[in-house]
Amino acid sequence: MEKFFKFVERVGNKLPHPLFLFVHLCGFILVASFIASRLKWSAIDPRTDEAVYVVSMLSAEGFRNFMENMITNFTHFAPLGLVVVMLMGVAITEKGGYLEALIRRVIGRVPQWLVIPVIIVAAACGNIGSDAGIVVVPPIAAVIFKRMGKHPLAGLVLGYAAATAGFTANLIPAGTDVLLAAITTEAYEAVVPGTEVVATCNWYFMIGATVVLAGVGTFVAIRYTIPMCARYAIVDEEETARTTLTPKEKKALLWANIAGLIYLALVSLTIIPSNGVLRHPDPELFMRSPFFKSLVPILFFLFVIVGYVYGKIVGTIKSSSDVARFMIDGVRDLAPYIAMIFAVAQFVAFFQWSQLDQIISIKGAEFLQATGFSGIPLFVTFIVVTLFLNLFVGSGSAKWVVMAPIFVPMFFHIGLNPAFTQLLYRIGDSVTNGISPLYAMFPLILGWIQRYDKDAGIGTVSSLLMPYAIFAFVAWTLLLILWYVAGLPIGVGESIHLPT
Repeated sequence: MEKFFKFVERVGNKLPHPLFLFVHLCGFILVASFIASRLKWSAIDPRTDEAVYVVSMLSAEGFRNFMENMITNFTHFAPLGLVVVMLMGVAITEKGGYLEALIRRVIGRVPQWLVIPVIIVAAACGNIGSDAGIVVVPPIAAVIFKRMGKHPLAGLVLGYAAATAGFTANLIPAGTDVLLAAITTEAYEAVVPGTEVVATCNWYFMIGATVVLAGVGTFVAIRYTIPMCARYAIVDEEETARTTLTPKEKKALLWANIAGLIYLALVSLTIIPSNGVLRHPDPELFMRSPFFKSLVPILFFLFVIVGYVYGKIVGTIKSSSDVARFMIDGVRDLAPYIAMIFAVAQFVAFFQWSQLDQIISIKGAEFLQATGFSGIPLFVTFIVVTLFLNLFVGSGSAKWVVMAPIFVPMFFHIGLNPAFTQLLYRIGDSVTNGISPLYAMFPLILGWIQRYDKDAGIGTVSSLLMPYAIFAFVAWTLLLILWYVAGLPIGVGESIHLPT
């Protein structure tokens, strides 16, 4: 296993920066479109029964398209605006201290028998603040484990595993939901113009996935992690993580939550009454109401309100300048993402202009139909492919940008909802986060473990985290199969199959 993960690390380190990875992919599309157009590669669109041909991007028309639309490709790329807005709101809750205080409050107030599942849920839900759950929860979990008479390293491993494996699971929609839904929408619109996949499209399943992760993670911690960590010496050091709140922090958290509840009560008036301004006039189309498409602005103002109230009381926000600074810092943190999105947007545009996306998806759907490879075997295979790729390319959005234009239309042509295709991807993209040595936060857990074993390496870390990855994969796959067999909705207004 250690040799395998060292192989993963060697291969992954040879990959270029994600920005230039997409530059290379753009070059590949240029060459592939030229060759395919010369070979007159085509496919019959099953919706129109008309032939679709590859358009060469290495042509005068392709060059003009690129030069005229390069800026538009970037500025109109749907995920960009959604993510920037969402994370500006999240930045106020995170940098003002509300998010960390909420996590500490939730974990610190539960009975001992509920501590482990609550740590897991808190770690998974920490993705509201991007990587906040990965950074905040493990040290708190270590302190709690130590006070419970268990090895603190087991708490660190549990918190990290839950936050990474559960990075796309949550009890409420988060930034990841917004980002992935926007990418899925881009791919879906290439097949059916004017369509949209909303951020709540996987919400119901993600709630179930969070609960299942709590149960499975608790089993793994008790059965494997705690016994495995017993062989390490306990480092006698001063606790650096707090699990309790000061009286001022408690007061601030209380009033921030009250303010948030008042806001949500007012927002509910836009959807619950029959004449609500964000409600669809047709009662049968309630799940398609503007309310659900307005989720990002609704969450943005919620984060601003609770973050501002908390920060104002504890003193992290003294004036409006502090709010502006937090929002600016949030955008500054996005600088690498924004730079990468420039290349990503060009790649998506190239893929669509060349019509390679349509032809590959149609041919792929024809192949799946000819082989009879569908249903549960198809779903499991797609998940396995995704989790394997996740070992080498840690960025969930980067992988989905490449995979969505191919698999969303392909699965669409065999009757699967794009929201369900995205759900399959999210399962595979989550379970191997913790064990990938190329994951951005992997050095964090490696440093924590080396405090207890200075010789610990990639294999050591992966051996402690591997049970979580295996059991999360099995549990979520079984949950998916049960969901599929029962035909349950996977999110707000979203089913597994497209309506016939």
